[in-house]
Amino acid sequence: MSERDDMPREATRNAYGRALVELGQQRDDVVVLDADLSGSTRTGWFGERFPERFFNMGIAEQNMMNVAAGLAMTGKIPFASTFAIFASGRAWEQVRNTVAYPALPVRICASHAGITVGADGASHQALEDISLMRVIPNMTVIVPKDGPETERVLPAVVDLDGPVYVRLGRAEVPVLSGDDESFTVGRAQVLRDGEDVALIACGVMLEPALEAADQLEERGIGARVINLSTIKPLDGETLNAAAEECGAVVTAEEHSVIGGMGSAVTEFLAEVCPVPLRRVGIMDRFGQSGQPDQLLGEYGLDARTIREAALLAVAGKQG
Repeated sequence: MSERDDMPREATRNAYGRALVELGQQRDDVVVLDADLSGSTRTGWFGERFPERFFNMGIAEQNMMNVAAGLAMTGKIPFASTFAIFASGRAWEQVRNTVAYPALPVRICASHAGITVGADGASHQALEDISLMRVIPNMTVIVPKDGPETERVLPAVVDLDGPVYVRLGRAEVPVLSGDDESFTVGRAQVLRDGEDVALIACGVMLEPALEAADQLEERGIGARVINLSTIKPLDGETLNAAAEECGAVVTAEEHSVIGGMGSAVTEFLAEVCPVPLRRVGIMDRFGQSGQPDQLLGEYGLDARTIREAALLAVAGKQG
């Protein structure tokens, strides 16, 4: 039994809803838009408190992004929310051309990302959204690790220049944050030190990464665990130090290995500090309907897979 089994758990979408209300109390320039999913995204909590600053755009995600851009041009700070599959896919052109091209301060906070959407199945399981968002110039991409970090992300991005994409989840995740933590855009966080291999993870994959580190320690292998909550811009200093000092890297994400966080780390390290590296994620597959825990196991998003990837990476140092 892991020591994290007794930790409180919460979905990051719930923390987002609370943080929006808090931000609305502090800032009257914050407005919220939703595409007829305010109950699921938790933006409805803001709407109940500040109805004059809440806009339900209906099932019209493309129009929602255009309206958010217009509000940003008038001096408002719009938070636009829907499911990740629609924010990153259906509205991609509007995000690119209307929001990001003029570098408008629209905060796209997308819920129900990844395989842990569960029973909704492949059509609603966004496994490509990090790739689609990080390729857009001017875009900041953030994947909070838990509820408390989500609550710290919102005040950190409210005055940030340009658009922001925040990836949120439906499933509950353990609260890994300490009371004294802070969040800075573009800064990675070392959760556990180690000198033999670096396990770099984001979102729901932090918990299995820490479990894998426990298992590796039993084999005499010290694993450094890094929370890479900001995918763009990358914290090059922390990543370079991890590669240089550990000599082997494993990335873990609830996203396709094509174009996601693992790709971003691989691209960076290939130029500055090439080391043996393995990526754990969705291996070029669509999702399917099922319970979140079952799907994580089916797609190899677990501590065992991370551990085995780490062993291969460490062995690569000796080859």
